[in-house]
Amino acid sequence: MSIKNIIALVIVVLLTIIIMQNTDEVKFTLLFSTGYMSKLPVMTAIAVAAFILGILVGRPKNKKYNISEHYDELHADEDKNTLSDEDRDYISKD
Repeated sequence: MSIKNIIALVIVVLLTIIIMQNTDEVKFTLLFSTGYMSKLPVMTAIAVAAFILGILVGRPKNKKYNISEHYDELHADEDKNTLSDEDRDYISKD
């Protein structure tokens, strides 16, 4: 198991313990309506929404680029002569 999986497992276990400890009914006010509801479904819904939002925000972007432009950028400096005279002399010695 990787460290990432272990951390995710620990978070899930802790979240489950916290949610299961809060099953009592409380008064919730949602916009203009109020009602009595167990904390369990509310906390579960918030945890699921946070998980989905974290996946959407944290996923990598599929960046598309033109490979020929990328190649040209990488090899643009190859045409320049960067060797000093001493280096050329050393290389040319047999």
